[in-house]
Amino acid sequence: MAAGFASLAGCAGIGAPRDDGGEIDSESPQTQSDTDDSTGSGGSPLVPTPTETGGPRPDLDDPTVALESVATGFAAPLDFVAPAGTDRRFVVDRDGRIWEFTDVGRRDEPFVDLSDRIVLGGERGLLGAAAHPDFSENGRLYVRYSAEPRAGTPGNYSHTAVLAELTVDPDATGDGAGADAPNERTVLEVPQPQPNHNAGALAFGPDGYLSVAFGDGGGANDVGTGHVDDWYDAVDGGNGQDVTENLLGSILRIDVDGRGGVDGSETADGEQKPYAIPADNPLVGREGLDEQYAWGFRNPWRLSFHGRDCYVADVGQGAWEELNLLESGRNYGWNVREGAHCFRTDACPTTTPSGEPFVDPVAEYPHDGASVSGISIIGGVVADGESVGDLRGAYVFADFLAQGRLFAVDPGASPPWDIATVDVAGDDLGQFVLGFGRDQDGNVYVLTTEQSDGSGSTGAVARLGSV
Repeated sequence: MAAGFASLAGCAGIGAPRDDGGEIDSESPQTQSDTDDSTGSGGSPLVPTPTETGGPRPDLDDPTVALESVATGFAAPLDFVAPAGTDRRFVVDRDGRIWEFTDVGRRDEPFVDLSDRIVLGGERGLLGAAAHPDFSENGRLYVRYSAEPRAGTPGNYSHTAVLAELTVDPDATGDGAGADAPNERTVLEVPQPQPNHNAGALAFGPDGYLSVAFGDGGGANDVGTGHVDDWYDAVDGGNGQDVTENLLGSILRIDVDGRGGVDGSETADGEQKPYAIPADNPLVGREGLDEQYAWGFRNPWRLSFHGRDCYVADVGQGAWEELNLLESGRNYGWNVREGAHCFRTDACPTTTPSGEPFVDPVAEYPHDGASVSGISIIGGVVADGESVGDLRGAYVFADFLAQGRLFAVDPGASPPWDIATVDVAGDDLGQFVLGFGRDQDGNVYVLTTEQSDGSGSTGAVARLGSV
């Protein structure tokens, strides 16, 4: 595979043969066979059901969508920010810049330029951003980026993942309006052992809390440097099944408007945390790190809210790509399972030794052997605006290797969902899809590039429309 984002697909080789070695934890009360059907019905009984199901239902019988190019000249556009209370639209470029675009295209100068503080290579860079719900008043923008190793990051690690708060002028217009040394406050630093599986998506939920996605630490199989021991013996490691040693392999949920953690808790250095932890986070008062909201993820590449529902796309390793519906305190299975299937074994537990059941994806697809296949899932959004025609109401997403098509599922159906292939008319989709966005009016955008290493200027943003 090529360098850069091509390694989203899983480092150990796309389509690599399965390793069926290993022993099963005999204390696990339930097991599943890897020969069970692709819905995982022979394994975990947990398949979440969305709550926001009262909207329009899409027509996914041979769907087609039109594309209209709206902005070009990016390197690797991978996230989209449309602050509430404004009509502004921003695109996050992996090279460290955040650009505003208008109906006539991308502005000539970046709105924010962080390229002097990030590291690139592998899957590192500026990986996500989210505007505070009150951005129009407070100008607070949250970003995830890869930095040189900071204090507390072991010397043999790749980098430090930084969650930072930027304060800009929310009313400034014109090229480079927010780029003049925005006030930056570090919210969270997480040591990263490898340069890949960094995730990086950010999103505010309707409760005002910030969800932050972290991958398992990189490499392959959730093992090696920076991957802790867990309860599962069939595969060494890893961070996905651990909730006590680090924050990797998890979706975090924090209150950026508070300070001091739970009941004024402090960091390991005795300092007050620069955020608070919601009292209803699942590990509050239990063993584990209170920031964690759900775990068992490998590389959750993009997450988005539709009302109360949060969709998380988790990139698989060599066999399965999965779409998940986020629920508090749930374990999504990695590295015991890949999707709804046993990972590197013929049979595997469906629960942890304590009886905690794994959660099945609401949709999944293989790397080969099916009409819908690919190498790395790219999470999308629910298309709730009228501009997408028959796709209105669908969750629209893609595979990294676009092959001229998008994917869609009907969130109003009973999961697990069938995945429909969406043909693209009009402008060329591009070779690689990196992300999606939805603006204040419900318009849906797809972010693409022609260069998998995140360099150059072939990145583009296109708006989806009806045919």
